Amino acid sequence: MTELKFEELLEAGCHFGHLKRKWNPKMAPYIFKEHNGIHVIDLQKTIAKAEEAAAALKQIAKSGKKVLFVATKKQAKDVVAEMVKTVDMPFVTERWPGGMLTNFTTIRKAVKKMNSLDQMMHDKDFNNISKRERLQVQRERAKLDKNLGSIADLTRLPSALFVIDINKEHIAVAEARRLNIPTFALVDTNCNPDLIDFPIPANDDASKSIAAILKLMVEAIQEGLNERMLDKENNVEEEKAEEVVENNEETKSETREDGRPRRPRRKTTTSNNQ
Repeated sequence: MTELKFEELLEAGCHFGHLKRKWNPKMAPYIFKEHNGIHVIDLQKTIAKAEEAAAALKQIAKSGKKVLFVATKKQAKDVVAEMVKTVDMPFVTERWPGGMLTNFTTIRKAVKKMNSLDQMMHDKDFNNISKRERLQVQRERAKLDKNLGSIADLTRLPSALFVIDINKEHIAVAEARRLNIPTFALVDTNCNPDLIDFPIPANDDASKSIAAILKLMVEAIQEGLNERMLDKENNVEEEKAEEVVENNEETKSETREDGRPRRPRRKTTTSNNQ
């Protein structure tokens, strides 16, 4: 996992905040100064908070759990979709479906419906129905795929939520807080960091800034997944070694001291004389 560098964050514009009149007073600890009516974020605190969040995400990935990324704003959706796909984590880059977390069973029903439509479209009898009905099925399938395609493999609630712009994604944050799901987020100077468990103070309006922070998070998740795979391989090797030792011990117990195999004891039967 690479370390964040001050110069890289500066070049990506992570330090640019909002206008002073739009600020949230709770972001005061993360603001370095004001310049021309615009707040400047303290990048040293950005680095510290980002590394703390990355360490937590690494442990979540290492335990085999899922992190759901949420970014529906135009500047972030393409960046998030492209980078998160590399670690096979679920993400939402279109409209957030209300109740996705608090009413997860309904969302799973919609995903199952999408899978059933897939089976219908691949069935040989699909071409026998009318053209109008085929178009209706294809449109419904495309709509479901657009909204739910990226979470089709999410069979249970995610163990964490990573959000870009908590003001825009306030519904997602509220649902996660209600279910006590840990939240990670980029928080700009107009946000309330108290709503997030792992806030990362940074510019959430520029794609370069989002990519710079997200790169570290994705690398941390990938590192956690790699360590999980190594642990599994080591466990398999340990189990094989234990089996070999047990087999050797059984073989020794079945042979005499001179190396010849022990004869099985004869079973004696008693007969009752009448």
